[in-house]
Amino acid sequence: MSEKDFLAQRFEEHRPHLRAVAYRMLGSLSEAEDAVQEAWFKLSRSDADEVQNLGGWLTTVVGRICLDMLRSRTTRREDPLHDQDGRIHLPDPVVSRADGLDPEQEILLADSVGIALMVVLETLSPAERLAFVLHDMFAVPFEEIAPVLGRTAATTRQLASRARRRVQGAAPAPDADPARMRTVVEAFLAAARGGEFDALVALLDPEIVARSDGGTLLPSVLRRGAAEVASQAITFARFAESGQRVLVNGTPGVVSRSAEGRLLSVMAFTIRDGRITALDILTDPERLARIDLGVLDG
Repeated sequence: MSEKDFLAQRFEEHRPHLRAVAYRMLGSLSEAEDAVQEAWFKLSRSDADEVQNLGGWLTTVVGRICLDMLRSRTTRREDPLHDQDGRIHLPDPVVSRADGLDPEQEILLADSVGIALMVVLETLSPAERLAFVLHDMFAVPFEEIAPVLGRTAATTRQLASRARRRVQGAAPAPDADPARMRTVVEAFLAAARGGEFDALVALLDPEIVARSDGGTLLPSVLRRGAAEVASQAITFARFAESGQRVLVNGTPGVVSRSAEGRLLSVMAFTIRDGRITALDILTDPERLARIDLGVLDG
């Protein structure tokens, strides 16, 4: 085996971890792949013999690449949750079969990275996001994160602390019991199909937030409150009618398909204390087309 082949083999061992880092940093699966590939280019052009901790080195390299990508992104749009046309832009969902994740998805979604958490990460500044993701999610010491940001370790610690408070306030830990969550989702779908407004309201947190990314089937909307979201759920009950049960970022969700099998929507539920606190719906045809249906069909 040549030295380059050996280096490539070592890099592939770290690829799943690096994808997990990049996904949390960028909220985009395709951009995460680009960031990881850029890390490989940097490694292949470096003197790898001088790298004592390859995993740690690659993690900070991917972090730096993602930081640059985030900073470039913020120059193109003022609101991190909206695209240049003003439409809501949701993070990419990781969709898998209802009976479980494959090993690669398990690594990608370790620590229960739900859509609601990814939405909150989108609202952080690039520096806050890097400090929080690398330290709180991947245990990278502040002393190693600081040079990436060009800050002191103390300032980096403050960035992570500020981000942590925002995350905990906006995305508290959801329920961890899959069976209980499935029960809530099934009850929601049944109530939506039956037009049972009161039953829907009972399943929704009073402060629920429902977001749609503004594809061709649903407008780009942000709705708040149980009554408004319940009314909208009944209006679009056809999505519940043809829904296939799946996992979205590791928790129960629903996808809807056309008669030809094309994806029409992905619905992600965030459930806390037995009530739905957030409902995120992806309907953008271009992004839906990138989801691997082979994963769902097994």
